Amino acid sequence: MENSTKKTQLVTIIIAGFLLVVGIVGGVYVYNQKEAEIKSLLVEKDNTNQMVHQKDSIMFDMENTFFEIEGNLKLIKEKRNQISMVQSEGGKNRKQAIIDDIKLLDNLVDENHKKIADLEQKLKKSGLNLKSYELRLQTLTATIESQNTEIAELKKIVETKNITLAELDTKIINLDMNIKNQADTISSKQQQIVNKTDELNTAHVVLGTFKELKEEGILDRDGGILGVGSSKAIQDNFDPKHFTELDIRETKTITLNAKKAVVISEHPSNSYKLIEENGQIAYLQIENPEEFWRISKYAIIQVK
Repeated sequence: MENSTKKTQLVTIIIAGFLLVVGIVGGVYVYNQKEAEIKSLLVEKDNTNQMVHQKDSIMFDMENTFFEIEGNLKLIKEKRNQISMVQSEGGKNRKQAIIDDIKLLDNLVDENHKKIADLEQKLKKSGLNLKSYELRLQTLTATIESQNTEIAELKKIVETKNITLAELDTKIINLDMNIKNQADTISSKQQQIVNKTDELNTAHVVLGTFKELKEEGILDRDGGILGVGSSKAIQDNFDPKHFTELDIRETKTITLNAKKAVVISEHPSNSYKLIEENGQIAYLQIENPEEFWRISKYAIIQVK
């Protein structure tokens, strides 16, 4: 009879040890999975930030293109006897102003071909960095007898610029749409990160007499813990309404106020202390939160 009892105890110890190992492995696996998800979300967020930077670069390029067109036309008019620059009024945009400037240039060339050469000379003396435009003026000077060709060349340049602007506009529109979608994704992912971080730092605690814990289905008849072994088993056997949620990052003590207290769930003994005050166990002090909650996020404390 005594041998049979010893064998039963040995089997019980082996089973408990196996369930404990499975619980540890399961807990580590779940933690690693969630940590990997958070890292993936952060990488996705970084990629989206790079897309925002790309948009800013394209917008800067677009503004430079507008500035180049407006600046060149303004310079032509200023160097030709301070001819007034066409102003954009009302609903006119900058592209329409450029077209109007080309029409004005057409009239100027018709009136006096010599002004083109004068403009070229003034551009050289101005010291402005307009090399590309000076090359265009050299082409106009070389073909001064063919006024229509000169104007056509300038129009072609503007058309080319307009095509470039149209392409940039399309890219900006597409990027705006992508960035809006990515911004929504970032917001969603950030919330997921917050939720997962909170989940990783959420633990549960319950305390009561043996009778109370047994009636709640937390302890079995032999005083063992139901559901220890894996998070799934805990969820199947423990009724969440009996536990109080707490934040691991903020919880350093668990109030007990009992004559006696025993930590039933599995937690390293060097990770906590039972603090006595006025002849009773006042509270449980968590010395090392990471170590205390490493094996199980469910703390079960039996009190008397």
